[in-house]
Amino acid sequence: MAKNLLDGGPSEGELVVTLVREVKQNGAYVDLEEYDGIEGFIFIGEIASGWIKNIRAFVRPGQRLICKVLRTRNDKKSLELSLKSVSEERKRDRLAEWKNEERAKQLLKVLAEQVGWSESEHSEIQMELTESYATLYGAFEEAAKSPESLGEVGFEGDWIAPFIEMAVKNIIPDTVEIRGKFLINVDHADGIEVIRKALLAAENISDEESELIVTCHYDGAPSYRIDLKAPDFKTAEDGWTNATQACIEIVQSSGGSAEAERE
Repeated sequence: MAKNLLDGGPSEGELVVTLVREVKQNGAYVDLEEYDGIEGFIFIGEIASGWIKNIRAFVRPGQRLICKVLRTRNDKKSLELSLKSVSEERKRDRLAEWKNEERAKQLLKVLAEQVGWSESEHSEIQMELTESYATLYGAFEEAAKSPESLGEVGFEGDWIAPFIEMAVKNIIPDTVEIRGKFLINVDHADGIEVIRKALLAAENISDEESELIVTCHYDGAPSYRIDLKAPDFKTAEDGWTNATQACIEIVQSSGGSAEAERE
């Protein structure tokens, strides 16, 4: 049964994870994964840009989509959503965030069974962890990186040690890898030297202390591969930003053009 949105729900502009329930000629009906009992509708004009000959070429029942909330529908029990207004990058990021949170919920469920929590204890601790760390996944991630943080925030009990152990084993990978490519064009005599300096600048972002390794490789002009390895997600993402920026700035300052793409 649909929930009255006056009782709470996502706000306008929020990105929500949805599951397609039914596809009609004029749009698609979806269920919101993170809001029990709240439904959404994606009008065909919000599925994709341009004319849509066959809506089922874009959406199908059982498909998971990241949509933007436009407004509450007149029935006050469902939402008007947009699929086309969400970029591919934001779709990937939001879906990864949702998957991480679902994974964290499963881990906490396993822990609850191990330590013998009641249903109410499980729910209470999940809520407190989420409030303290913004997300449940964030609590596991922080526990793996800084085990003392749980105590500093005020958590205590026999469950702390197995929680940290579970976080270390399941959340933090040994190595995070990012691969992408540069597309570089420099149309003057010393172009090869400019490109060499630009790629070297990217590699110089490597940092022994943070265990960040950046390497660049020639794939065939104008394409050059960039590989990053780091011990955690934040170091890898910061490394990608800094390395690509360093390379692009040198190329552009020399009158050339450059862009970076993630694989």
